[in-house]
Parts: sequence; structure tokens; C-alpha cells
Amino acid sequence: MSHDVPARSQVVSARELVLGGQKSGKSRRAEQLALQWLQQDATHRVVLLATALAGDAEMAQRIARHQQDRQDCPELAARLSTHDVPHHLAQAIAQQSQPQVMVVVDCLTLWLTNWLMPADLSPPEHFPAAQSELLVVLAKAKGPVVLVSNEIGLGVVPMGEQVRHFVDALGVLNQKVAAVCQRVTFMAAGLPMALKA
Repeated sequence: MSHDVPARSQVVSARELVLGGQKSGKSRRAEQLALQWLQQDATHRVVLLATALAGDAEMAQRIARHQQDRQDCPELAARLSTHDVPHHLAQAIAQQSQPQVMVVVDCLTLWLTNWLMPADLSPPEHFPAAQSELLVVLAKAKGPVVLVSNEIGLGVVPMGEQVRHFVDALGVLNQKVAAVCQRVTFMAAGLPMALKA
């Protein structure tokens, strides 16, 4: 995987939302922004908040690939720490955010999945409060935050009430997060398109 640094004109925003479909280059964009942040100052660090749960073998392999990609970039791996945060994302951002620390959240889609479609089938009644808390914490973050999320509402209307509810909820979450971000980037075929800059 290439970890080319973005052009210098692409200033690291205080908060950036990176949207896109499956394999669109979202995580790579976040890694590029993290590298750019590290190259700006020797005291800068990156904290990755990983929301994925390895619920099956295929997901475990995906997580392992992402981990290996980061290890393959020594400059990133040397100043990157990773924390698994399947649910309490707002608290983790508040705890980790510092002026010299970029927080990368990968990704909001799986965070929402953990809340709305939990493996233990527990009701997701606490998600509205978790979403509100996330928005407040993002607005108050002390350092830059990059959030990765999927755009899954561009295709046909999905079958099944639960899936339609999830697609709607993710669309609303993306809109609310975009509103508190200075930059929103849409990724397609590995290419970034600025939706908000």
C-alpha cells in the first residue's frame, strides 16, 4: 500500500470527515492525513480509535490487513497508538484529544453497527445520547480529528426494515458529523473530492 503524503496545499483541518463507498480509499486518505500531520512537527502523534469488532473470520482478516498496512509504514507506526473503541467513542476522543495529537476514527459506520445491530441483540436505546455526546466532543476537540464513514445511501432502497433503518441512521449521522467538521471529503476510486473545505 502506498502512503504518499498529500500535496502541501491540503492543510490538515481541525476536523475532517472522509466519506466513501467500500474500498474507495477512505482509510488510506486518513492515513495520508496522519502522515502529513506527523511530518509537520516532531512532537506530533496520532491516536487511532478503531471501532471494528471481529465478529467472524472474514472481519478478523480485514482488521489484520489494516493493522499490517499501518505497520508497513514505519513513519506512521512509530508515532501511532491504537485503541479499540466499539461503543464509547465520545469519551475516547475527549480522553485522547490534545493539541499535538491527531485522533483518527475508523470508522463511524462500524460504530453505528455496534450500537444498532449488536451481536447480543440488546436494544440500542442509548444510541441517541451517544450520538449527541459525540457531536459535542467533536466541537470541543483540542486537536485535529479525522473521521472515516461509509456513504451507503447511493444505491437501491434496501430490503428489510432493519436495514432501511440503518441506512437512514447512517445518513443522519454523516450529516450531523459533517456539520461540525471544517472539511468533508468524498472518496471515489481512490480519488478525493472536496465537499466542504
